[in-house]
This record gives sequence, C-alpha cells and structure tokens, in this order.
Amino acid sequence: MTVRKPGARFAGPVLGLALALALAPVACVVTVPVPTPEEPGPAPVPHVAWAGVRSSAFGIEPFPEPAQWARAVRAMAEPYPGSTPVAVWIVGRMNSPRTCRLEFPGDGISRPDIRFEDADKHERFLAAFDREGIAVFLQVEPAHADVKTLVDLVLGRYARHPCVIGFGVDVEWHREADRPGRGVPVDDGTGYLWESWVKAHDPSYRLFLKHWNPDWLCPDYRGDIVFVDDSQGVESADRLVREFEAWAERFRPNPVMFQIGYPRDKPWWGRLPDPPRTLGQAIAARVDQTCGLIWVDFTLRDVLPLR
Repeated sequence: MTVRKPGARFAGPVLGLALALALAPVACVVTVPVPTPEEPGPAPVPHVAWAGVRSSAFGIEPFPEPAQWARAVRAMAEPYPGSTPVAVWIVGRMNSPRTCRLEFPGDGISRPDIRFEDADKHERFLAAFDREGIAVFLQVEPAHADVKTLVDLVLGRYARHPCVIGFGVDVEWHREADRPGRGVPVDDGTGYLWESWVKAHDPSYRLFLKHWNPDWLCPDYRGDIVFVDDSQGVESADRLVREFEAWAERFRPNPVMFQIGYPRDKPWWGRLPDPPRTLGQAIAARVDQTCGLIWVDFTLRDVLPLR
C-alpha cells in the first residue's frame, strides 16, 4: 500500500506543470523609456557681458528690499546666459546746482560742494549683492564736486565689498550749473585722470561715463572705459536700437552699456511682449561688441518680478 504524505496529493501534476512553464518559450516585452526632448534654453549671447537694473533714490517708491532687487537683476540677466547680473547703483546724487549729496555719513571733514547723509543707505544692499553674486557699478552725479574726492570717498567706503566692480559718472550732471541740462563734456585728459583715480583703488575696476550725446564723452581716449548711453524720448524701438548701434560704433572697441525702460518711451515699449527681453535682444542683435543692458528703476515694477 502506498502511503501519501499530507500535502503531497498534487505534487506530481503541479511539478510537471511548473517544469513545462519553465521550459516553454516566453515572450518578454521590455519597455525602454525614451527621453523627452528638453526645451532649448536661451542661446548664449557672449557679447552681453552685463545685464541688470539701475537704482536711484528718486526712481522707485517704495524702495525695494535687497532680495527684491536681486530678483529683478537676475530676471533681467536670465535671457543672456553667461552674462554677469549687475546693478548700476547711484550712491551720490546732485542735490543742488552745485552740490553732490553722498548717501552715507561723512568723516567730519567739510569738503566743497559735497554733502552727506546721517545714515548709510547702501550698506545692507551691497552686503546682499556680495552674497548673491551680483556685480555693482557705484555711480555719482558730481555737480561741481571734485571727482577725485568723490572717487576716493565712495570707493574708500565700499571697495571692501566683492560685488563692486567699478565707478561711474553721469556726465549730464558734471558741473551742470555751467551747462544746464547737459553738463560739461569730459575731454580726453579728464577721462584719463578719472580712470586712473578709479584704478588706483583696484586695477580691475572700470570707469563708466554716461551721457545721451556721444560728443560729451572722450573724443579719442578709450582706455578701459565703459561708455553708457541713457537716451530716451524716441519714437520707436527701431529708432532707439539704431541710435544704440551708432553709439557702439562710435566707441568701438570699448564696451558699451545701454539704459532702457524710461517712462517717456513706454507708449511703444509697453506694447512689446516681455519688454526687457524683447528690447534687450533687439539691441544685442545689432551691437556685436561687449555690452550691457540696464533697465531703469522708474518702471521696474511694471516689467520685472520684485516679489
């Protein structure tokens, strides 16, 4: 008599079935994921060296916080991979026809045509830009103040910040009382001296000179100067771009920079899709030397993220 162990009742048939299944050909479908093509990012625009915004005490109210400025700067730079996010940061403004007011406390020494604030308005912003990797040109509107003194006071106070890469003069306000509405032009010798005073603080620093008329800036001397055009009040984007193209050619091979976004031009730039990107790219397409694109603070809240 054959005795079957409990649980072994169907061992024979089940094992046979298992072997049959194991030895039978099996159709195996392997799904290989196919990568989805990524959206192409912005194409590099290597000659756009700087992109960002301008700040002034009079251009925007309420004045944004450091993180808001940083967001706006980076948004302006985003369409230009490889560019340096930058702020043109006004620290000295024309306070009267002859006086420049520096927006930080003085050292107790009285200086002709220079006034000071009781508190520093810029330290916490520059400290934030140090952390954020945002570069800064410190700018003054000199009026009749001695420019060497302004250079030494401003850079003597703020050069310790890694974000600082240079010093700028808005020539429209250079001795403006002598030439109302235009300022006194900067000749070659003056441009050379101003640049040497800036580079005495750090040889890597650059001087920029700003005006809307190229005849107001060094006729022949170029050095390492950045030439900034802040024209406004033109009738169309094409007209502005053509003017900037001529400006770049005038100061070739030096770097040039363009301030855009003025309220007087909003009737036409306000109709552009994404005005900072559209207008900036139109300029970059026509100017092929090293350049910078700067949106002014007057209309910053209209076009760039601050929150």
